[in-house]
Amino acid sequence: MSSLSVSASGAAADAIARHVPALVGDSVASRLFEQDPTLWGPEAESEARIRLSWVRLPRSSRPLVGEIAALRDSFAEQGLTHVVLCGMGGSSLAPEVICATAGKPLVVLDSSDPDYVRRALEDDLAHTVVVVSSKSGSTVETDSQRRAYEQAFTDAGIDPASRIVVVTDPGSPLDKESRDKGYRVVNADPNVGGRYSALTAFGLVPSGLAGVDIEALLDDAEAVADLLAADDDANPGLRLGAAIGGTDPLRDKLVLVDEGSGITGFADWAEQLIAESTGKKGTGVLPVVVGGPDDPEVSRPPSDVTVSRLVGVDAESPSSGAASEVRVGGALGAQLLLWEVATAVAGRLLGINPFDQPDVESAKKAARELLDRGTAAAPEAAATDGAVEIRALGGSGDWLGDAQTVPAALDALFAQLDPERGYLAVMAYLDRLADADLAQCRAPLARRTGRPTTFGWGPRFLHSTGQFHKGGPPVGVYLQITTAPKQDLAIPGRDFTFGDFIAAQAGGDAAVLADHGRPVLQLHLTDHDAGLAQLREVLLAGGRA
Repeated sequence: MSSLSVSASGAAADAIARHVPALVGDSVASRLFEQDPTLWGPEAESEARIRLSWVRLPRSSRPLVGEIAALRDSFAEQGLTHVVLCGMGGSSLAPEVICATAGKPLVVLDSSDPDYVRRALEDDLAHTVVVVSSKSGSTVETDSQRRAYEQAFTDAGIDPASRIVVVTDPGSPLDKESRDKGYRVVNADPNVGGRYSALTAFGLVPSGLAGVDIEALLDDAEAVADLLAADDDANPGLRLGAAIGGTDPLRDKLVLVDEGSGITGFADWAEQLIAESTGKKGTGVLPVVVGGPDDPEVSRPPSDVTVSRLVGVDAESPSSGAASEVRVGGALGAQLLLWEVATAVAGRLLGINPFDQPDVESAKKAARELLDRGTAAAPEAAATDGAVEIRALGGSGDWLGDAQTVPAALDALFAQLDPERGYLAVMAYLDRLADADLAQCRAPLARRTGRPTTFGWGPRFLHSTGQFHKGGPPVGVYLQITTAPKQDLAIPGRDFTFGDFIAAQAGGDAAVLADHGRPVLQLHLTDHDAGLAQLREVLLAGGRA
């Protein structure tokens, strides 16, 4: 039997007291589980009508359990135990959390970085099964990764159809193409959006093939489904949704800190769900994933922050005295459904459609336009400091000034921060495994600026906080880090490389941010190793020389 706990204090508790009775009176929970598309207003109705099947997944996904087990056993008999997932956003983050929490190895290939992709291709290909996850197949990252694996298998004398499993919507272009090639295809529920797809085939196929007990995961979710569907003041989904989206004035930064939840990487999944669902029409809630309770956003939370503590199922977690705080506990399957419900409820309170992502599409379009022009060349550098080129985009006026060094350029960027509502986003278009320690700069930068700070790996974050950056409140400043790859990698059947592609993604992202008036500081490493060492030293010191 699964359980959930949601308790709050300060402004978050006030929001629960203010909004939950009205949510109960409007039968929001039961209407949600009845898939009522009118809950978010007329503008959202057409999209909501085809996006609400996630509420029934704990039961409707049951037939997948046996199908995935049979497939896993077949692969195991052939000695194929190295599972790689090609996917982006919701298609990759949920399986990553599910497998990490269960202690099952899964290689998640959610990058266009050529060095990252090459390492995955060269890792135990003889025993590799590849899951290609895409609703339509039009996601260029996933299509490129699939092409690379098809070529690698062919070059090794292996039939790709014997090693590739495709998860996609029924009737999609990818569905037809894959079946024509003889690939194994598992169809997902088409009436579920990517970030709500944890309990669909997108979350369950790679996790099950990696060895996770997906039936137990569904059991945990099903055990709380009736609780979350109840029009009751104690409904944890209504309570958490009110705490996220109902504070007055809105505390639009939700700091996610794990304090013994037992769920590995859950905050990264929740970040994508909340940011992409709520960041639009100039409003929304920015999730800020931190490393622990000593990080500045938790130990000294600013006035626009609600701290969300992820705790164990039975943990005693008294109030810390924070001005706004919510504490959430529960098993993984139960929490996946809980946070999906809470995000949908928060969307209603914020007056936005939680199921579209217009600004994710704008960044994709800008990247495609750069590729179509045959160039992703950046504008001329304003200055060069060692192995780092410095560029400034967006904002108002010549905010970079005469900065000639990386520390001076960072000073200029930080000067653009709103001291009451602003946030800093660090966007690193690097190899998130080989360069992982750069993420340690997040906390020092937050201490330096005194403002909530996020760290995202590109292009992965484009499918999560990327929506909030462009559609949310215009109060962010953006530090983009790019690099020349150590060795580029061709994409079979394409006239551009992985290096071209990630450069276009970074360029497109920066251009759309600049078009929205956001200040963007680009730091480009002309030599990966030398530039990264130089940048690491500065950023780990909080941006000071």
